[in-house]
Amino acid sequence: MNRRNFIRTGSLAGVTFSALGLSACATATTAPATPETPVATAPDVFKDDFKLNEATIQELQQKMQKGELTSRQITQMYLDRIQAIDKSGPKINSVIEVNPDALQIADAMDQERKAGKLRGPLHGIPVMVKDNIDTADKMSTSAGALALADNKASKDAFIVARLRAAGAVLIGKTNLSEWANFRSTKASSGWSSRGGQTRNPYVLDRTPCGSSSGSGVAVAANLCTVSVGTETNGSIVCPAAVNGLVGFKPTVRLVSRSGIIPISHTQDTAGPLARTVTDAAILLGVLAGVDNADEVTKESSGKAHPDYTKFLDANGLQGKRIGVEKSFMKGHVGIDELLEQALNVLKSKGATIVEVEMMKKIREVSGKSFTVLQYEFKDGVNKYLATSNGKVKSLKEVIEFNKRNEAQAMPFFKQEILEMSEKLGDLNTKEYKEAVTKQVSGSREAINQIMQEHKLDAITGPSYGPSWCIDLVNGDSFTGYGLSTPAAISGFPHITLPMGQVQNLPIGLSFFGKAYTEPELLKIAYAYEQASKLRRAPMFRKSAVSA
Repeated sequence: MNRRNFIRTGSLAGVTFSALGLSACATATTAPATPETPVATAPDVFKDDFKLNEATIQELQQKMQKGELTSRQITQMYLDRIQAIDKSGPKINSVIEVNPDALQIADAMDQERKAGKLRGPLHGIPVMVKDNIDTADKMSTSAGALALADNKASKDAFIVARLRAAGAVLIGKTNLSEWANFRSTKASSGWSSRGGQTRNPYVLDRTPCGSSSGSGVAVAANLCTVSVGTETNGSIVCPAAVNGLVGFKPTVRLVSRSGIIPISHTQDTAGPLARTVTDAAILLGVLAGVDNADEVTKESSGKAHPDYTKFLDANGLQGKRIGVEKSFMKGHVGIDELLEQALNVLKSKGATIVEVEMMKKIREVSGKSFTVLQYEFKDGVNKYLATSNGKVKSLKEVIEFNKRNEAQAMPFFKQEILEMSEKLGDLNTKEYKEAVTKQVSGSREAINQIMQEHKLDAITGPSYGPSWCIDLVNGDSFTGYGLSTPAAISGFPHITLPMGQVQNLPIGLSFFGKAYTEPELLKIAYAYEQASKLRRAPMFRKSAVSA
C-alpha cells in the first residue's frame, strides 16, 4: 500500500517530475549496515549464468514433460538461487522464509506426474506468496512484523489452498513493507522488522517499492517462477513496474481475501506477479474463484475464468479505443519518450488513442481515502488477530509490543498509522460511512462515465516514476504518476507491464478498466507485450548510472 499517495500528495496525481533524481544514491541517507540491512557488495554488473533465468511456466512444463528436469530439480535450483542471490551475492533480501517442505512437495508432484496425473499448468512449478498470506505449514504469517513472528496459521488462506490443489510448489514466503506499508508515514518500502530491507535487483541502492516488495523482487531476480502479492493501493503494480514485471491487480471481489492479513475490505485483493502476461494469466486463473468465507466473492460468480490464457491474442489491440490520461503525458523527459513510443506501438497494432482527463475528478472523491483505510484496518486486523495463533490478539497489543521492543521493532521509523487507527471508532461511525460511500461510488461513476463517453476499452499511462533511493532515515520519496489510485479506490482491475527503462531503472505501462474486464485487459496487455518485448532481466548494478 503506497500510503503516501494518501498522506502526502492527497491521493495521487501530478507531482513535479523535473526533479526526479537518477544519480547514485547518497550513502549518508541510508542506514548503517546491520544484519537487517546489509550493504550491497555486488560489482557494477553481476555475472549471472543461472540456467533457469527468465524461464516461463510453459518452458518448465516442457522440460518436465520431456524428462529433462523434475520438479524436485527445478525447486532445488531455485533454492540454491535464493541462497546465492538473495542471502549472499547481491543480497537483495526478498525471501523472508524458505519452506522446509518445498522439496517434499516437489517430490509428490513428480510422483503424480509419473503416475499420469497432471493437475494443470502449475503442476510442479515453484511459487512464492507474500508474508501476509496464511500458509498452514511450518512457515509463519507475520506481515513482516516481529510482533507476529510466532503466528503459525492453522488453515491455508483460500488462495493458498487453490495453489496447492493446482500442484504448485510453495517454495517460500516473500518479504514486504511491514504491515503492507500501513505502519508509518516515514517508512521505507520493502523494509520490515522481521525481514529487513529488500533491494531492487536492477539497481541495488534503489527501492523495490511495496508493499509486495519481495514478491516483485523474487520474480524479477528469477528466484521463483511467479509469485502472489496483495494490493490496497499500488502494492502489486508498483513493485511490478519498478522491477520490470507484469503485475495484475484484479477486480476487488474476484479473488478471495480470507486468510490474508487485511488493510481494507473495500480495496484489498491478491494478485499475480510474473515475468510475462501469459504467466500472470495462468496464475490469475488459479487464484480467482468464489469463497464462501469471503462474501464479496459471490458477486464474481460466473465472471471468473479458470483459464485466462484463452483471451491472449497478439492482434488484441485491433479496433480498441484506449484513453491516455493527459496529466501524465508530459513530465519526466525519459518517461515522456517511453510513453510516446508505447502509444505508437498501440496505434501501429490497430488501437485508437484518445486523450482524457480523469485525475481531477478522482482527486475530488478520494480526499478521505486514508480515513477509510484506517477504520477498515483497525476492524480487519482486530478480527484477524483475535483468531490467530500468535501472541498478540489485537491492534492495541501490537502497538504495545512494538513499544516494549522498540530497538528491534522500530529502529528507523515509528508506528503512527497504527496508533492513529487504534484511536478511531468502529465501522458504524458516521465519518467512515460517508467517506467510503463517496469514495467508492464517486470513483466508479467517474471512471465508468469517462469510458462510456469516449467508448473506451481501457485507460493507459505510465504506472509510476523511476525507482527512488532507499532511505531509512527520511522514508520513501514516491516520485511521479501514481496511476494505481483510480483502480484501487474503485476496486477496478489494473495491469502493468514493462514499457522500457530510464537509466537502467524499469518503467511500467498501465492499463485499467471497468469491473471484471480482466479478459479485455489481458488481451490488450498481451498484444502490447508481443509487439514490444521490453522485459529485461536485472543486472544487479550498484547505482543507476553504472556503466
